[in-house]
Amino acid sequence: MDLSRFPRRRYTGFATPLEFLPNFSRALAAGCPGGQGPRIWIKRDDMLGLFPGGNKTRKLEFLVADALAQGADTLVTCGAPQSNHCRITLAAAVKEGLKCRFVIEERVPNSYREDASGNHFMFRLLGVEAITVVPGGSNMAAEMQKVADAVARAGRKAYIIPGGGSNALGGLGYVACAQELQQQLFEQGVTLDRLVVGSGSSGTHGGLVAGFLGNNIRIPIVGIGVSRDPADQAPLVLKEAQATLDLLGVDLKVKPEHVTCVGGYWQPKYSVPNARMAEAVQMLARTEGIPLDPVYTGKIMAGLIGLARTGELRAGENVLFLHTGGLPSLHAYEADVLGGTELPA
Repeated sequence: MDLSRFPRRRYTGFATPLEFLPNFSRALAAGCPGGQGPRIWIKRDDMLGLFPGGNKTRKLEFLVADALAQGADTLVTCGAPQSNHCRITLAAAVKEGLKCRFVIEERVPNSYREDASGNHFMFRLLGVEAITVVPGGSNMAAEMQKVADAVARAGRKAYIIPGGGSNALGGLGYVACAQELQQQLFEQGVTLDRLVVGSGSSGTHGGLVAGFLGNNIRIPIVGIGVSRDPADQAPLVLKEAQATLDLLGVDLKVKPEHVTCVGGYWQPKYSVPNARMAEAVQMLARTEGIPLDPVYTGKIMAGLIGLARTGELRAGENVLFLHTGGLPSLHAYEADVLGGTELPA
């Protein structure tokens, strides 16, 4: 799969680490059938460029390059009040000397606060030009177009980036990740039985599916839903994966059996904390010193833990957890994380 014909900005000068988690694996095994669990590995995409890293960086390498090629001077994107994607898009804009505007969707009523910490603090620190707040369920494409029109009336040129950077062009970032991972597995002599990733706006999950299919990487991918259950999520991932393959000109069809989604770990609502998330965040922090965030990676790891405890991730399997970042939002949920389920003594 040849990515070289697409413009690309490079925001990370290294392959993100692929590490085994021995302490976490032992702690996880204690709650698994027969006291035996999978061997958990992690790929540290939380260490990608555009501080403090995260999966959106890979997508933005292609999206921002396209914006620059089109002569844009302003990036317009959207997300929730603690959006990692908005924060990293803003960081990319700052790095490239561009302006940046957000449309923030209040998916949980009254969740947007001007004085919030976490990513919202980063929005202010990095100098977002303008934020438009709209109610949950708004047509975000239409709302972003309104912002782009306002930029045009000011004599400037906006480039609209979809939520999560999730379109075929953004998906190329995780085709690149699939190629990077394939090389790491070869160099380190590691054989994986499964990869666990978050599945939300679907660009990361869909890009990996496309990258694995196109590079003949025969490792099952399990997507843990962060906002939808499988009946609604799987078709989005399939569509994104197919669009990415089509953009690359690869003559492959994504089939339903190529897309595995797991639900039940994101409730009661997107971005609303739950006890399993709090346990997962505490568990990884206290065994390996690696922080997760409460909206995405905490719930994804809760899904991995749940699948191991029910035996769906089998004893002795090598399972890779893709850490997609999100550290700043952790600070906006401190009471929820520390006040949640405590680990056994």
